[in-house]
Amino acid sequence: MVYKNGEVARAAKQLKARLDKLENKASIRKAPELTALYERLKELPPKQRAEFGKQVNELKGEVEQWLQEAKKPKVDLRSIDVTAPFDVNAPAPKLLPVELSSRHPITTELTKILDIYGRMGFSSVASRELDDDYHMFGSLNFPPDHPARDDYDSFVTDEGLLAPAHTSTMQNRVLRAGKKALLAGQAIRVAIPGRVFRNEDVDASHEHTFYQLEGVYVDRGVNVGHLIATLQSFLEEYFSKKLEVKIQPFYFPFTEPSFEFTLSCPFCAKAGCNICGYSGWIELLGCGMIHPNVLTQANIDPKIYSGFAWGGGIDRLVMMKYGIEDIRHFHSGNLKFLRQFK
Repeated sequence: MVYKNGEVARAAKQLKARLDKLENKASIRKAPELTALYERLKELPPKQRAEFGKQVNELKGEVEQWLQEAKKPKVDLRSIDVTAPFDVNAPAPKLLPVELSSRHPITTELTKILDIYGRMGFSSVASRELDDDYHMFGSLNFPPDHPARDDYDSFVTDEGLLAPAHTSTMQNRVLRAGKKALLAGQAIRVAIPGRVFRNEDVDASHEHTFYQLEGVYVDRGVNVGHLIATLQSFLEEYFSKKLEVKIQPFYFPFTEPSFEFTLSCPFCAKAGCNICGYSGWIELLGCGMIHPNVLTQANIDPKIYSGFAWGGGIDRLVMMKYGIEDIRHFHSGNLKFLRQFK
């Protein structure tokens, strides 16, 4: 607590130093510093007493809080057996002071991202961390042995399950679940965050484990203009500034037409900087109109309904927003890095 009166501020500092040395903490209530302040109160003119007395009483209340904190048992972290079994569903023991903890920047930013999409009418569904070949490839218009599968080289369990290389593994599920809404005249609008896995050579811009967000929108009469407007609105809200965007042709098996979505660099306004490689533009994510075969796999008639989908890395978005130069920081456990986002 900050005290405006110099006498009270000095007394607070002296009391705190005294408390740390006392064995009998309760004796602080009769400390000469407090007694002197009450004696001083009697000497002040009536106009000054009210404010001075208020600050002295606040200090007395703070002293009581110090005493309550001093009564709490101190845990010796070295005495904890880290090999002992524990119940993962049980509430976490409060071993460390709250001020030493902080939310991970990915968690913090994902909350903001989902809030923006939520205000745009999108619900959210979490992705999976193990899936099967059908949802990873078959439902997304990847024929068996198609070379496009090589771009999604992931990890496989002995049982044949896959660690998803993209959050698109959820598309078939959300489309099937949303079919009733379509028949009732409502659009399918879903944002799908999740952790994905790739067999990557790790460096400053590539990780084998990172986070993606998939978006799916399906309704009658949906076109590319809706896709561009949706993504531009989100990005302008996230970066809190007006942006130019453009799309360029690309290839994804599950969208047709497919695009790479590019935005004007939010840091240099297209003047050129190290973040955009001095091009003025940043290639951000893949997107496109959902392929008719993907809609058919979910029992949705592509002659009646159309939609768009997109997928982009959350890690990369956060790196851009805060000027983080190395994606490996996110999984390093480096407290110096993480506490910057406290």
